[in-house]
Amino acid sequence: MPTMADVARSAGVSVATVSHVLNDTRPVLPHTRRAVLDAMDELGYTPNTLARSLVTSRTRSIGLAVSAISNPYFTEILQGVEAGALEHGYSLLIADPHDDPEHERKVVQLLHERRVDGMIVAPSAEPGELVTYLARHHVPTVFLDRVIDVPADGAPRFDQVCAENAEPVTRLVTHLARLGHRRIALVAGVPGLSTTSERIAGYRHGLATAGLPHDERLVAHGDSATEAAERATATLLSLAAPPTALVTANNAMTIGALRALRERGLSVPEDIALCCFDDFAWADLFSPRLTAIAQPSREIGAEAVRVLLERLAAPDRPARTVRLPCTFVHRTSCGCAEQPEQPEKGTDP
Repeated sequence: MPTMADVARSAGVSVATVSHVLNDTRPVLPHTRRAVLDAMDELGYTPNTLARSLVTSRTRSIGLAVSAISNPYFTEILQGVEAGALEHGYSLLIADPHDDPEHERKVVQLLHERRVDGMIVAPSAEPGELVTYLARHHVPTVFLDRVIDVPADGAPRFDQVCAENAEPVTRLVTHLARLGHRRIALVAGVPGLSTTSERIAGYRHGLATAGLPHDERLVAHGDSATEAAERATATLLSLAAPPTALVTANNAMTIGALRALRERGLSVPEDIALCCFDDFAWADLFSPRLTAIAQPSREIGAEAVRVLLERLAAPDRPARTVRLPCTFVHRTSCGCAEQPEQPEKGTDP
């Protein structure tokens, strides 16, 4: 197996220069760097990652703590994180916090003990212990998908990357209102999550924009899960004046809502219109095809990596929150005819 000394001889440089090229510990002239890299390729040299981490105090690894990895939405985010990490020469260590605050803190501590350079975390609804741990140990962290409360001074304590949540739900509600619906219900997610509160706010703003009253009975929590959403939808359908249109706040809850509607023999959109937050691979295979808000899942993951690497390069820069726009995917479950073209991001349907 070739060594650094072999690479140095082949490139006509010192072993120290090879080390500087590998570890970025000192500037190296471009032509010298090229000679070292060419020698590594020619010899088939593989750097010793452990030795490299001892020199640089970096492991070139990122910890990713995301619940419900089996959820297609988070799976696509993971793909974005993985692609972004690989592009910059980083590996991933992955843990599932199960949306449990105590377990969340434990898995983050475990990742930290593995000496990851930084973390990307989708926080639970009660992230207090998590935030305390990360702040106490000065762990470079990006919060993903879900954001945490901003302090009174208006400056976020951690970098955060997520999709827009309120405006897309407003768009769904106003679209349904323009189709003539006056009782529009929402199957919301887990209470306490920023995604849940923001989507509820978007729902209420949509009602206000359409001149419709807000009826608390038309909001039921499906806890971001299929079975809970099925129960929540059943509750909504049991109202004395049931909704004529339904907005579901994530893909798992869309499945639960559809099960509840099927159980009662209701057809979409003939008996009740349906729009959902989260598009997924088979959404256009349903009959009718699902009108949905598509989140830029992979872009969110890749952006989280970029923001984390910026944090590692400039630890003292102010924290920031990055929000990415969603896309309205106009299909037929809302009651509209097939659309010949999809609107652009950020446009009103």
